[in-house]
Amino acid sequence: MRLLVALTVLLCLAVTQAQAVSANVGFEEVKIPSGDEPPLIAGIWYPTDAPATSHALGNASQTVAPNAPVAGNRLPLVVMSHGGGGWYDGHYDTALALAHAGFVAAAVSHDGDTFKDQSKVLQLWRRPAQLHRLVDYMLREWRGHGQLDETRIGAFGFSNGGFTALVAAGGTPDLSTIRPFCEAHPDQDLCEALRKAGVDLHAIPGVPASAWIHDSRIRSIVIAAPAFGFAFGQSGLTGVRVPVQLWSASDDRHQTHPFYDEAVRDDLPRAPEYHVVGNAGHYDFLPPCDARFAKARPEVCGSLPDFDRAGFHDRFNADVVRFFQATLP
Repeated sequence: MRLLVALTVLLCLAVTQAQAVSANVGFEEVKIPSGDEPPLIAGIWYPTDAPATSHALGNASQTVAPNAPVAGNRLPLVVMSHGGGGWYDGHYDTALALAHAGFVAAAVSHDGDTFKDQSKVLQLWRRPAQLHRLVDYMLREWRGHGQLDETRIGAFGFSNGGFTALVAAGGTPDLSTIRPFCEAHPDQDLCEALRKAGVDLHAIPGVPASAWIHDSRIRSIVIAAPAFGFAFGQSGLTGVRVPVQLWSASDDRHQTHPFYDEAVRDDLPRAPEYHVVGNAGHYDFLPPCDARFAKARPEVCGSLPDFDRAGFHDRFNADVVRFFQATLP
Protein backbone atom coordinates (compact mmCIF):
# COMPACT_ATOMS: atom_id res chain seq x y z
CA MET A 1 0.00 0.00 0.00
CA ARG A 2 2.81 2.42 0.88
CA LEU A 3 4.51 1.65 -2.43
CA LEU A 4 1.26 2.41 -4.27
CA VAL A 5 0.88 5.74 -2.46
CA ALA A 6 4.48 6.65 -3.23
CA LEU A 7 4.04 5.85 -6.92
CA THR A 8 0.85 7.91 -7.02
CA VAL A 9 2.64 10.89 -5.47
CA LEU A 10 5.48 10.59 -7.98
CA LEU A 11 2.99 10.44 -10.85
CA CYS A 12 1.22 13.56 -9.60
CA LEU A 13 4.54 15.36 -9.30
CA ALA A 14 5.43 14.39 -12.87
CA VAL A 15 2.13 15.71 -14.19
CA THR A 16 2.55 18.93 -12.20
CA GLN A 17 6.06 19.40 -13.53
CA ALA A 18 4.86 18.81 -17.10
CA GLN A 19 2.61 21.85 -16.75
CA ALA A 20 4.78 23.88 -14.42
CA VAL A 21 3.79 27.45 -13.77
CA SER A 22 6.42 29.64 -15.40
CA ALA A 23 7.64 32.96 -14.04
CA ASN A 24 8.10 34.34 -17.55
CA VAL A 25 6.32 34.29 -20.88
CA GLY A 26 7.83 33.86 -24.31
CA PHE A 27 6.20 35.38 -27.37
CA GLU A 28 6.50 35.15 -31.12
CA GLU A 29 4.59 36.22 -34.20
CA VAL A 30 4.32 33.70 -37.02
CA LYS A 31 2.97 33.56 -40.56
CA ILE A 32 1.04 30.37 -41.28
CA PRO A 33 0.67 29.17 -44.90
CA SER A 34 -3.01 28.83 -45.75
CA GLY A 35 -3.28 27.26 -49.19
CA ASP A 36 -4.35 29.75 -51.86
CA GLU A 37 -5.32 32.27 -49.19
CA PRO A 38 -2.93 34.88 -47.74
CA PRO A 39 -0.80 33.55 -44.86
CA LEU A 40 -2.47 33.76 -41.48
CA ILE A 41 -0.70 35.93 -38.92
CA ALA A 42 -0.74 34.61 -35.38
CA GLY A 43 0.72 35.48 -31.99
CA ILE A 44 1.92 32.74 -29.65
CA TRP A 45 2.47 33.10 -25.90
CA TYR A 46 4.13 30.27 -23.97
CA PRO A 47 6.00 29.47 -20.74
CA THR A 48 9.73 30.16 -20.76
CA ASP A 49 12.63 30.37 -18.34
CA ALA A 50 14.23 33.22 -20.30
CA PRO A 51 14.32 36.78 -18.90
CA ALA A 52 11.36 38.92 -19.95
CA THR A 53 11.29 42.66 -20.68
CA SER A 54 8.70 45.17 -21.85
CA HIS A 55 7.86 45.19 -25.57
CA ALA A 56 5.27 47.04 -27.63
CA LEU A 57 2.37 45.03 -29.03
CA GLY A 58 -0.04 47.03 -31.15
CA ASN A 59 -1.54 49.69 -28.89
CA ALA A 60 -0.29 48.02 -25.72
CA SER A 61 2.89 46.73 -24.16
CA GLN A 62 3.65 43.34 -22.65
CA THR A 63 6.43 41.84 -20.59
CA VAL A 64 7.71 38.89 -22.61
CA ALA A 65 10.83 37.16 -23.88
CA PRO A 66 10.59 37.30 -27.70
CA ASN A 67 11.38 34.04 -29.51
CA ALA A 68 12.71 32.46 -26.32
CA PRO A 69 12.91 28.69 -25.74
CA VAL A 70 9.68 26.95 -24.69
CA ALA A 71 9.73 25.58 -21.14
CA GLY A 72 7.86 22.42 -20.18
CA ASN A 73 6.36 19.35 -21.79
CA ARG A 74 2.83 18.06 -22.35
CA LEU A 75 1.69 21.67 -22.37
CA PRO A 76 -2.01 22.35 -22.95
CA LEU A 77 -2.95 24.60 -25.87
CA VAL A 78 -5.63 27.29 -26.07
CA VAL A 79 -6.36 28.79 -29.50
CA MET A 80 -7.91 32.25 -29.52
CA SER A 81 -10.29 34.04 -31.91
CA HIS A 82 -10.75 37.83 -31.83
CA GLY A 83 -13.88 39.87 -32.46
CA GLY A 84 -14.89 41.49 -35.74
CA GLY A 85 -12.38 44.03 -37.02
CA GLY A 86 -9.78 42.94 -34.47
CA TRP A 87 -6.31 41.41 -34.54
CA TYR A 88 -4.53 38.58 -32.79
CA ASP A 89 -3.42 40.89 -29.95
CA GLY A 90 -7.02 41.68 -28.94
CA HIS A 91 -6.86 39.51 -25.81
CA TYR A 92 -3.15 39.63 -25.07
CA ASP A 93 -3.72 39.94 -21.33
CA THR A 94 -5.70 36.70 -21.24
CA ALA A 95 -3.01 35.03 -23.34
CA LEU A 96 -0.35 36.22 -20.89
CA ALA A 97 -2.36 34.87 -17.94
CA LEU A 98 -2.70 31.49 -19.65
CA ALA A 99 1.01 31.31 -20.46
CA HIS A 100 1.95 32.22 -16.89
CA ALA A 101 -0.26 29.30 -15.78
CA GLY A 102 1.58 26.84 -18.03
CA PHE A 103 -0.57 26.96 -21.17
CA VAL A 104 0.44 27.81 -24.71
CA ALA A 105 -1.95 30.44 -26.11
CA ALA A 106 -2.08 30.95 -29.87
CA ALA A 107 -4.25 33.71 -31.37
CA VAL A 108 -4.93 34.09 -35.08
CA SER A 109 -5.74 37.26 -37.03
CA HIS A 110 -8.75 36.27 -39.14
CA ASP A 111 -8.03 37.16 -42.74
CA GLY A 112 -10.95 39.17 -44.14
CA ASP A 113 -12.19 40.28 -40.71
CA THR A 114 -9.43 42.42 -39.17
CA PHE A 115 -9.01 46.13 -38.52
CA LYS A 116 -7.02 46.26 -41.76
CA ASP A 117 -9.57 44.48 -43.94
CA GLN A 118 -13.19 43.55 -43.34
CA SER A 119 -13.95 42.70 -46.93
CA LYS A 120 -15.05 39.15 -46.03
CA VAL A 121 -16.65 39.80 -42.67
CA LEU A 122 -19.90 38.02 -43.62
CA GLN A 123 -18.09 34.98 -44.96
CA LEU A 124 -18.29 33.66 -41.44
CA TRP A 125 -17.46 30.09 -42.43
CA ARG A 126 -13.88 31.21 -43.10
CA ARG A 127 -13.22 31.86 -39.42
CA PRO A 128 -13.62 28.29 -38.03
CA ALA A 129 -11.56 27.01 -40.97
CA GLN A 130 -8.79 29.43 -40.03
CA LEU A 131 -8.95 28.38 -36.38
CA HIS A 132 -8.71 24.75 -37.52
CA ARG A 133 -5.62 25.63 -39.56
CA LEU A 134 -4.11 27.28 -36.47
CA VAL A 135 -4.56 24.06 -34.47
CA ASP A 136 -2.96 22.07 -37.31
CA TYR A 137 -0.01 24.44 -37.38
CA MET A 138 0.52 24.37 -33.63
CA LEU A 139 0.45 20.57 -33.43
CA ARG A 140 2.48 19.79 -36.57
CA GLU A 141 4.63 22.73 -37.61
CA TRP A 142 5.27 25.12 -34.74
CA ARG A 143 8.82 24.84 -33.43
CA GLY A 144 7.48 23.83 -30.01
CA HIS A 145 4.91 21.33 -31.27
CA GLY A 146 6.70 18.40 -29.63
CA GLN A 147 6.10 19.99 -26.22
CA LEU A 148 2.33 20.24 -26.66
CA ASP A 149 -0.26 17.75 -25.45
CA GLU A 150 -2.66 17.20 -28.34
CA THR A 151 -5.28 15.78 -25.96
CA ARG A 152 -5.55 19.07 -24.03
CA ILE A 153 -6.79 21.74 -26.44
CA GLY A 154 -9.23 24.54 -25.66
CA ALA A 155 -10.55 27.56 -27.55
CA PHE A 156 -11.31 31.12 -26.47
CA GLY A 157 -13.38 33.61 -28.44
CA PHE A 158 -14.97 37.04 -28.09
CA SER A 159 -17.92 38.37 -30.15
CA ASN A 160 -17.32 37.07 -33.71
CA GLY A 161 -14.63 34.97 -32.07
CA GLY A 162 -17.19 33.50 -29.67
CA PHE A 163 -19.24 32.51 -32.70
CA THR A 164 -16.09 30.99 -34.20
CA ALA A 165 -15.32 28.93 -31.09
CA LEU A 166 -18.91 27.66 -30.95
CA VAL A 167 -18.68 26.43 -34.55
CA ALA A 168 -15.26 24.87 -33.91
CA ALA A 169 -16.76 23.02 -30.93
CA GLY A 170 -19.57 21.55 -33.05
CA GLY A 171 -22.12 24.33 -33.62
CA THR A 172 -23.83 24.81 -36.98
CA PRO A 173 -25.46 28.22 -37.53
CA ASP A 174 -28.09 29.12 -40.10
CA LEU A 175 -27.23 32.43 -41.76
CA SER A 176 -30.65 32.57 -43.41
CA THR A 177 -31.93 33.70 -40.00
CA ILE A 178 -30.13 37.06 -40.34
CA ARG A 179 -32.65 38.56 -42.78
CA PRO A 180 -35.82 37.82 -40.75
CA PHE A 181 -33.97 38.86 -37.58
CA CYS A 182 -33.06 42.24 -39.06
CA GLU A 183 -36.51 42.73 -40.53
CA ALA A 184 -37.95 42.21 -37.05
CA HIS A 185 -35.20 44.20 -35.26
CA PRO A 186 -33.92 46.85 -37.68
CA ASP A 187 -32.48 48.93 -34.83
CA GLN A 188 -30.07 46.17 -33.80
CA ASP A 189 -26.41 47.17 -34.12
CA LEU A 190 -25.72 44.24 -36.45
CA CYS A 191 -28.56 45.21 -38.75
CA GLU A 192 -27.61 48.89 -38.80
CA ALA A 193 -24.02 47.94 -39.64
CA LEU A 194 -25.17 45.73 -42.53
CA ARG A 195 -27.41 48.50 -43.83
CA LYS A 196 -24.63 51.11 -43.67
CA ALA A 197 -22.32 48.69 -45.48
CA GLY A 198 -24.86 48.39 -48.28
CA VAL A 199 -25.45 44.68 -47.69
CA ASP A 200 -28.58 43.35 -49.36
CA LEU A 201 -30.13 41.06 -46.75
CA HIS A 202 -31.74 39.03 -49.51
CA ALA A 203 -28.29 38.39 -50.97
CA ILE A 204 -26.71 36.89 -47.84
CA PRO A 205 -25.46 33.55 -49.16
CA GLY A 206 -26.92 30.28 -48.08
CA VAL A 207 -24.25 28.13 -46.52
CA PRO A 208 -24.39 24.32 -46.55
CA ALA A 209 -23.78 22.61 -43.21
CA SER A 210 -20.62 21.06 -44.67
CA ALA A 211 -19.04 24.52 -44.94
CA TRP A 212 -18.80 24.85 -41.15
CA ILE A 213 -15.55 23.28 -39.96
CA HIS A 214 -15.74 21.55 -36.60
CA ASP A 215 -12.64 20.46 -34.70
CA SER A 216 -13.01 17.45 -32.43
CA ARG A 217 -9.56 18.15 -30.94
CA ILE A 218 -11.05 21.08 -29.02
CA ARG A 219 -12.13 19.79 -25.60
CA SER A 220 -13.55 22.95 -23.95
CA ILE A 221 -14.31 26.55 -24.86
CA VAL A 222 -14.61 29.97 -23.24
CA ILE A 223 -16.81 32.43 -25.11
CA ALA A 224 -17.60 36.05 -24.28
CA ALA A 225 -20.53 37.93 -25.86
CA PRO A 226 -20.81 35.51 -28.82
CA ALA A 227 -22.03 37.15 -32.03
CA PHE A 228 -24.92 35.75 -34.09
CA GLY A 229 -26.14 33.73 -31.11
CA PHE A 230 -29.69 33.76 -32.50
CA ALA A 231 -28.47 32.03 -35.68
CA PHE A 232 -27.82 28.67 -34.03
CA GLY A 233 -31.03 27.57 -32.36
CA GLN A 234 -31.33 24.38 -30.38
CA SER A 235 -30.71 22.13 -33.39
CA GLY A 236 -27.61 24.10 -34.38
CA LEU A 237 -26.01 23.60 -30.97
CA THR A 238 -26.71 19.89 -30.48
CA GLY A 239 -23.17 19.11 -31.59
CA VAL A 240 -21.56 21.23 -28.87
CA ARG A 241 -20.84 18.60 -26.23
CA VAL A 242 -17.72 20.08 -24.65
CA PRO A 243 -17.71 22.16 -21.45
CA VAL A 244 -18.52 25.84 -22.10
CA GLN A 245 -17.78 28.91 -20.02
CA LEU A 246 -20.07 31.70 -21.26
CA TRP A 247 -19.70 35.39 -20.40
CA SER A 248 -22.32 38.11 -20.79
CA ALA A 249 -22.05 41.88 -20.27
CA SER A 250 -25.17 43.20 -18.54
CA ASP A 251 -24.97 46.56 -20.35
CA ASP A 252 -24.08 45.20 -23.80
CA ARG A 253 -25.56 47.73 -26.23
CA HIS A 254 -23.72 46.30 -29.21
CA GLN A 255 -25.33 42.86 -28.95
CA THR A 256 -28.43 43.54 -26.93
CA HIS A 257 -30.21 40.97 -24.80
CA PRO A 258 -31.72 38.41 -25.21
CA PHE A 259 -30.65 37.55 -28.76
CA TYR A 260 -26.99 36.58 -28.35
CA ASP A 261 -25.62 35.30 -25.04
CA GLU A 262 -28.96 34.13 -23.68
CA ALA A 263 -29.87 32.41 -26.94
CA VAL A 264 -26.69 30.35 -26.73
CA ARG A 265 -27.09 29.70 -23.00
CA ASP A 266 -30.66 28.44 -23.40
CA ASP A 267 -30.01 26.23 -26.44
CA LEU A 268 -26.78 24.48 -25.47
CA PRO A 269 -27.44 20.78 -24.77
CA ARG A 270 -25.31 21.02 -21.62
CA ALA A 271 -25.68 23.99 -19.27
CA PRO A 272 -22.62 26.24 -19.47
CA GLU A 273 -20.75 27.87 -16.63
CA TYR A 274 -22.51 31.21 -17.03
CA HIS A 275 -21.24 34.60 -15.87
CA VAL A 276 -23.08 37.93 -16.13
CA VAL A 277 -20.80 40.92 -15.58
CA GLY A 278 -22.68 43.80 -13.96
CA ASN A 279 -22.33 47.30 -15.48
CA ALA A 280 -20.11 45.93 -18.25
CA GLY A 281 -20.45 46.83 -21.91
CA HIS A 282 -19.60 44.74 -24.95
CA TYR A 283 -16.04 46.00 -25.30
CA ASP A 284 -15.20 45.63 -21.63
CA PHE A 285 -14.07 42.12 -22.54
CA LEU A 286 -11.14 43.80 -24.31
CA PRO A 287 -8.15 44.82 -22.15
CA PRO A 288 -7.94 48.33 -20.69
CA CYS A 289 -6.68 50.92 -23.20
CA ASP A 290 -3.78 53.31 -22.82
CA ALA A 291 -4.54 57.05 -22.96
CA ARG A 292 -3.60 57.43 -26.61
CA PHE A 293 -5.77 54.58 -27.85
CA ALA A 294 -8.63 55.60 -25.55
CA LYS A 295 -8.66 59.01 -27.20
CA ALA A 296 -8.59 57.51 -30.68
CA ARG A 297 -11.23 54.82 -30.04
CA PRO A 298 -13.54 55.96 -27.20
CA GLU A 299 -16.32 53.65 -28.42
CA VAL A 300 -14.07 50.65 -27.75
CA CYS A 301 -12.18 51.92 -24.71
CA GLY A 302 -14.96 53.65 -22.78
CA SER A 303 -16.66 51.99 -19.81
CA LEU A 304 -19.43 53.08 -17.49
CA PRO A 305 -18.15 55.43 -14.75
CA ASP A 306 -18.53 52.82 -12.00
CA PHE A 307 -16.97 49.95 -13.94
CA ASP A 308 -13.35 49.04 -13.21
CA ARG A 309 -12.18 47.37 -16.41
CA ALA A 310 -8.68 46.64 -15.10
CA GLY A 311 -10.01 45.04 -11.92
CA PHE A 312 -12.53 43.03 -13.91
CA HIS A 313 -9.82 41.69 -16.21
CA ASP A 314 -7.84 40.42 -13.25
CA ARG A 315 -10.86 38.39 -12.17
CA PHE A 316 -11.89 37.44 -15.71
CA ASN A 317 -8.46 36.10 -16.62
CA ALA A 318 -8.24 34.16 -13.37
CA ASP A 319 -11.62 32.53 -14.06
CA VAL A 320 -10.66 31.68 -17.64
CA VAL A 321 -7.44 30.04 -16.44
CA ARG A 322 -9.31 28.15 -13.71
CA PHE A 323 -11.88 26.84 -16.19
CA PHE A 324 -9.30 25.57 -18.64
CA GLN A 325 -7.29 23.99 -15.81
CA ALA A 326 -10.42 22.14 -14.71
CA THR A 327 -11.53 21.04 -18.19
CA LEU A 328 -8.12 20.28 -19.71
CA PRO A 329 -6.55 18.37 -16.80
